Amino acid sequence: MTTTTDAPAAARKEALRNTLLATVDLLKRRRASDIAEDDIDAYVALNWLEWNGGGLRLTTTGDNVCKQLTSRLG
Repeated sequence: MTTTTDAPAAARKEALRNTLLATVDLLKRRRASDIAEDDIDAYVALNWLEWNGGGLRLTTTGDNVCKQLTSRLG
């Protein structure tokens, strides 16, 4: 059962999913400072990104989400 409080969370997760590939591109270009702090916190909470030695990196889960997104585009 979906409640009205679940809708904003689901919408936020979908928005993050839609920007994940661009976020990963920023990380690859060493431009993490261009990623909003709230987005970083949300990606970490979703286990799509993790802190590693003061930097951010894609987790296995995040990599799988990226692969799903890439397969949808191709």
